[in-house]
Amino acid sequence: MTIEAPSKVAEFDVVVIGAGISGLGAATYFSRELPHKSLVVLEGRDNIGGTWDLFRYPGIRSDSDLHTFGYEFKPWRHESAIADAHLIREYLQETVEENNLAHLIKFGHRVVRSDWSSADSKWTLTVEKTDPVTGSTATKTIRTGWVFAATGYYRYDEGFSPEFPGRDDFAGPVVHPQHWPEDLEYRGKKVVIIGSGATAVTMVPAMLTGPGAADHVTMLQRTPTYIMPVPRVDRLAVALTKLLGTERGYAVTRFKNIWIERGVVKGLRMFPHAGRTLIRCANIKRLPDGVDVDKHFNPPYHPWDQRLCAAPDGDFFDAIEDGSASVVTDSIVRFSKRGIVLGSGEELDADIIVTATGLNLQLFGGMPIVVDGQHVDLADSFCYRGMLLSGIPNWAIAIGYTTSSWTLKVSLMCRYFIDLVRHMDTHGYDRVVPVPPPGMDRRPVMDLQSGYAKRAAKTLPKQGSVAPWRMAMSYQEDAKALRGPVADESLEFGAGGSPSRRPAKAEPANV
Repeated sequence: MTIEAPSKVAEFDVVVIGAGISGLGAATYFSRELPHKSLVVLEGRDNIGGTWDLFRYPGIRSDSDLHTFGYEFKPWRHESAIADAHLIREYLQETVEENNLAHLIKFGHRVVRSDWSSADSKWTLTVEKTDPVTGSTATKTIRTGWVFAATGYYRYDEGFSPEFPGRDDFAGPVVHPQHWPEDLEYRGKKVVIIGSGATAVTMVPAMLTGPGAADHVTMLQRTPTYIMPVPRVDRLAVALTKLLGTERGYAVTRFKNIWIERGVVKGLRMFPHAGRTLIRCANIKRLPDGVDVDKHFNPPYHPWDQRLCAAPDGDFFDAIEDGSASVVTDSIVRFSKRGIVLGSGEELDADIIVTATGLNLQLFGGMPIVVDGQHVDLADSFCYRGMLLSGIPNWAIAIGYTTSSWTLKVSLMCRYFIDLVRHMDTHGYDRVVPVPPPGMDRRPVMDLQSGYAKRAAKTLPKQGSVAPWRMAMSYQEDAKALRGPVADESLEFGAGGSPSRRPAKAEPANV
């Protein structure tokens, strides 16, 4: 049941939407560096953590090392560099406590509409507030000068699950990892996981571990994915921490890993055939004799056209070697009562089918964004410096990297955001909007060939072909760009109802 809240309107200088790893990082930076600004974090769910709290499938963990995925201001202290979700949640909870963020976070506050008025340079946010006890909702209004949208880029309420013929014929449960049932019992059962991405590669060994282990897990894939064994523990990081202390050891490890990660990605993209050979050799070394490597581990695309999957300490390959897991590469004809009928005519027996078939992308929870009475089509917007959107004033978006640790870019964005707000205060501006040059080439904002990126390309903002409209996927490139001039000819500033104007010259950033 929905009821209307009283008409009192709350006012803030900055609203952060989302209390995941991006939102909590942003709240920490802003509360430290902009202490004179009123700040609130609106979280639609009842817990912090975002992805790391929502997803509860077996084995959920990071794909990136936590020395780069973690915050630059808070060392990662656990020995495991590739960390399980519960360790990440603990890290985020410590961040909240250490930085006194709890009073800033409003749980059960889901922003359902955003309206901008140029007359007073304010956003009016329509928020659905859910009572955690009764479940009833009330609508409230919040006004703010700035929105920092740290909502991630996928739909929280549904994952991508294709329609499989005969799905209702299958006798057992069919589950999607994004909606994992707490009471799902798979001990001693045959499980088929459809998919070959990071989720499937994670779940295979996880479902074969511990007293509740499955009898056998089959990863059924249409096409292979690059899978690399990586150390779960960064031994050099451990040594550096012992030698230099927690703070310095973390900083040096972070610097080391940023450059190693960049070198690996750049090397694989510059020399894809050599990269494919190296990955193939690593796979052969970890797989038992008789496995058809060219069929099951030889993708039809170059490394980093899609994300590589990490197997900590080679756990995925160990499960195949001991016979408890297998990989099948084939098409699906239909589900049957017993399992799945394949294009080859074979029928895979299953007690449980897991559809690890990917995500649906959606920015800002799908909320309408209205500027001076006009609905904004995000597909018409260009992304400026990877964080501001053309046609949408005073709105920043936290989108991290897809080819390296997500959080690396978020830290740079926050520092630029702080400098931009200070620049506007100094010059008496209360609004800013990026304006792209006419006729600029339009390109997909995500530089990946993954299915989820292709499916959402028509609904997402675009990038241009040149800076500052091109989405950099390199920390080094972004660090240079976002530490460059705060204001340039692409930004239009304004105050109150006065006309907007572009700066006469660029002004350097202070980060």
